[in-house]
Amino acid sequence: MGSDDEKEEQAEDRNPKKRNKATKKKVTRSQGHPRFKEVSLVSDWIQECPGIRVYSFGQPPLRSTTFCSSQCLNKCPTSDPLPILHKYYQTGDLMIAGIMSQVYTFINKITFKERPSAKLFDDPIHFVASWTYHGSMELLSGWGRLIPNYKCGVENSPVAVIGGPNSDICLHMATVLSIYKMPQFIYGSSPMLSNHIQEEFFHRMFPDVAHQYNGILQLLLHFSWMWIGVVTLSDDNGERFVQNVLPMFAGRGICCDYTETFPKLTFSGESMEMVEDGSKTISVIMGSTANVVVVIGEIQTMMVLGIIPNLAETMNMPVEIKAKVWIMTAQMDFTSFSFQRNWDIRFLHGAISFAVHSANHLGFQKFLQKRNPVTEREDGFIRTFWEEAFLCSFEKKDNDLCTGREKLETLPGSVFERSMTAHSYSIYNAVLAVAHALQNMHFSRFKHSVMMDELRGNRLDPQPWQLHHFLRGISFNSSAGEEVSFSQKGDLVTELDIINWITFPNDSFFRVKVGMMNPQAPPSRRLSIHDDTITWPIRFNQAQPLSLCNENCQLGYSRTKKEGKLPCCYDCIPCPEGKISDQKDMDDCLECSEDQYPNSDKDGCLPKDKTFLSYGEPLGISLATFAVCFSSITAAVLGIFVKHKATPIVKANNRNLTYALLLSLLLSFLCALLFIGQPNKLTCILRQTAFGMIFSVAISCILSKTAIVVLAFMATKPGSSMRKWLGKQLASSIVLSCSLIQATICSIWLATSPPFPDVDMHSMTEEIILECNEGSTLMFYCVLGFMGWLAIVSFTVAFLARKLPDSFNEAKFITFSMLVFCSVWLSFVPTYLSTKGKYMVAVEIFSILASSFGLLGCIFTPKCYVILLRPKLNSREQLIRIKN
Repeated sequence: MGSDDEKEEQAEDRNPKKRNKATKKKVTRSQGHPRFKEVSLVSDWIQECPGIRVYSFGQPPLRSTTFCSSQCLNKCPTSDPLPILHKYYQTGDLMIAGIMSQVYTFINKITFKERPSAKLFDDPIHFVASWTYHGSMELLSGWGRLIPNYKCGVENSPVAVIGGPNSDICLHMATVLSIYKMPQFIYGSSPMLSNHIQEEFFHRMFPDVAHQYNGILQLLLHFSWMWIGVVTLSDDNGERFVQNVLPMFAGRGICCDYTETFPKLTFSGESMEMVEDGSKTISVIMGSTANVVVVIGEIQTMMVLGIIPNLAETMNMPVEIKAKVWIMTAQMDFTSFSFQRNWDIRFLHGAISFAVHSANHLGFQKFLQKRNPVTEREDGFIRTFWEEAFLCSFEKKDNDLCTGREKLETLPGSVFERSMTAHSYSIYNAVLAVAHALQNMHFSRFKHSVMMDELRGNRLDPQPWQLHHFLRGISFNSSAGEEVSFSQKGDLVTELDIINWITFPNDSFFRVKVGMMNPQAPPSRRLSIHDDTITWPIRFNQAQPLSLCNENCQLGYSRTKKEGKLPCCYDCIPCPEGKISDQKDMDDCLECSEDQYPNSDKDGCLPKDKTFLSYGEPLGISLATFAVCFSSITAAVLGIFVKHKATPIVKANNRNLTYALLLSLLLSFLCALLFIGQPNKLTCILRQTAFGMIFSVAISCILSKTAIVVLAFMATKPGSSMRKWLGKQLASSIVLSCSLIQATICSIWLATSPPFPDVDMHSMTEEIILECNEGSTLMFYCVLGFMGWLAIVSFTVAFLARKLPDSFNEAKFITFSMLVFCSVWLSFVPTYLSTKGKYMVAVEIFSILASSFGLLGCIFTPKCYVILLRPKLNSREQLIRIKN
């Protein structure tokens, strides 16, 4: 399983930027638990080097520790008794070192029940911290000798160390290197350090991880993926994501169906436990309704992810049916191992990953073409990689012999990726950052004439701690023309690319950039993505996948929470009357604005029509026609009475009151026309006040007529004192006093709170009512109340006088007319209050016309009948005869 990871580190070492002749680099790869040496293995060279002191802890075969005195360094062993198998060293004036996890080896679980042996190197995939400590100590030693802090001659310690891609490597090497204030460049996962002092020496070739998590959140929201699964590593970074980031997702409405951890890579003796844990995780992932899985991992996570299709098949869950959209973090990258060579990589098809922004380097392909184990013998990685990649061996005993002339171009993408990955680009920029920092420091020293001895000697001997000041503020352009700079916290200031993975049947794959996350942009523009360029997993038929707990609530519906379920699982209920939902999955339905109303589907608002009782509609035309007709009839009756003013029937009951009554009835009919048409300030003022005044005059005239009839009958009795009350003064006094009272009420109304044009937005669902606001409702009902009081008094007096002996006794007709009048207006009040809009106006017009016509018909129809059709009855003799 280790050889394919060796392939990755080989690709890193083939980077031409790491072979600068002016730089001495030492790359130490840690690969597993250190091999133990027995004391007897050291005893054969003790005699040759008397300066060696040998310390044994306990009994053999426990580990021995050796120290060489300066007098016999030339006789000390030239190799580390606990060797690191894969190294790459190139001489130069300055040294940049690397501690990188590129090779995994199999080892048996250490039980301390048997003698350690070389089998420790033969067998899981477990990186032991001691290897990183070992590698870090070796960087502080002379080349080929593990003697920390000892420098032979002019040999220098590294000026900086590049570590990665695992967070464990960075964490453990910081324990040693931070003591020496060594600049450390992290190009993969950043560890969570509890020691803030160690962070001062970290320079991350990675933007602040919070930007990436925010990018994942924006991506989920962009595609409306509100129901997801989360898989993390069982480490501090995974726990930090679950505790700190997932609550942020929940705050934006995104729910996790599950939060699983990948099976932890452990010793091969526990492989069955790993498979069992992995099967449980796969069962949860594949059984979930969440089509989107967020993977928070590191570079080795891709290897574990590749196991999923194979385990899924054994569990009768074909990947073609259960494919998911994997969203992967930038810390991950494609890796494979020898036992995965023939595995299906189609699980990656349609996946989306974040990556540190990178650019292609023009010389990288030429560099790769020159790499082979024949010309690069000093490279301690390439032979192992070559054997694993081309399935051959450099040992003559094997049938498939490696020639060293095999072509990297023939390898499938799942074995060797020939493009410069984001991780490789980060390492390249890390080397450039050190070079620029050294250059800036050199210029700074030269400018201030510091350390003149070094300058005269034409040699630069910087101390690692001196670089930090220059690294924090460094900014330069890479050979690709892109700016490289760091924040004050030591994070790389850069964008994140959004990558879409596309796989092919020949086990090759292609990364397509489909978007970008720019942390420096305004919040609304940080995420840019091209939906139409994304290739989705095959089972979605190139339609954007949905990832929801249940179907969206459609337009016209709102969500309601299910008891005991996550917020993303809900029921849908129709919007209540008067509300809409114009988007899917709305928590609450919305009310339309005042000038709009919901449509029938309750998914949108329609503009309300402005409405009023107009002359252009049938109702308005009908009422206006009746008003004109009734006013014409009233005018005709008035004309008849004027023409026959000398006849007894006209003179019988105060001719002037008759004229006043007819004239007020004529005006009342015409007054109805003020209520038709669009309201304006003048019509609103005249409507109710004119109506109140005119009707008050009409009723006061009727009251005067009735009172005169009663007083005239009483005055005919012998010795009655009522004769002095008879005359025109009484009638005029009644009419004027009643009219004056009503005029006073109307004046107060107009002075305090007059009617005005208004709009009613709420009474009608689909209409805006243009109306006259009464201003003061109290004053309006005072006007109506006074008219009602006059009507009741008139009706009472007329009712009492209905049986007086007079053939032309108007009391009978007045009684009927007032009965009609009161009936109309008593029914008006509830009808008026129960109607809305223009129909309220129509009810009032109808009441005016009906009550006025009732007075006209009941009082004047009998008289017109006599005047026009029975003129013989219109004589004094006939009147006296019938009266007697």
